[in-house]
Amino acid sequence: MSRRWRSTAAIVLALAALGLGACRQDMHDQPKYEALEKSDFFPDGRSARQPPANTVARDELREDSVYYTGYDDNDELVDKIPFKVTRTTLERGRATFNAFCSPCHDQVGTGRGMIVRRGYPQPPTYHQERLRKVKDGYIFDVITNGFARMPSYASQIPVADRWAVVAYVRALQLSQHAPLAELSPEQRKKAREGGLLPPEVTEVKDVRGNPNPPASSEGTTHGTH
Repeated sequence: MSRRWRSTAAIVLALAALGLGACRQDMHDQPKYEALEKSDFFPDGRSARQPPANTVARDELREDSVYYTGYDDNDELVDKIPFKVTRTTLERGRATFNAFCSPCHDQVGTGRGMIVRRGYPQPPTYHQERLRKVKDGYIFDVITNGFARMPSYASQIPVADRWAVVAYVRALQLSQHAPLAELSPEQRKKAREGGLLPPEVTEVKDVRGNPNPPASSEGTTHGTH
């Protein structure tokens, strides 16, 4: 290739490079409206548009206040979970509880979770009388809105799973405070064989083997499921 052709090719390539550079536009620098930026296109001057009147976003219609808030029409916490609890509900509640709640409350609900052992303030045990007597709506409300040092989990746990956690917390409480009269003979036998319910019921133990105050034969047993 002659010197003349080499010079011509270099000029063409340089012009092409300049042309491509002039057409380049980064995605972060493309035409767009910033948040709350004024618009000259719409008569009201707002770039963000309001939804049409009387419309609701898909899956955002929440007419059932009990289900979505845990409160009834009188703004009172509901006593019970607003749907039938099934085995599937409890299994979903256990999975959600173990993922989100057990780091603080541990898997039994005594408030001695792993991060508590690392220095985080200990939450109250679910097995104290006060929390065993609260309404189901109260537990749902705490999960939804948080309480004290506990943050809200509304953005992380869907409504159905929050109620499932409520059901599982009740199951945990029952597992530690099941009335002896509600146990079948087979369950009583297993409890005695496992050392959770001695023959004379002079002392009962929780699932960790910690002794509790004596209970009568018609009292409460701990650690049975």
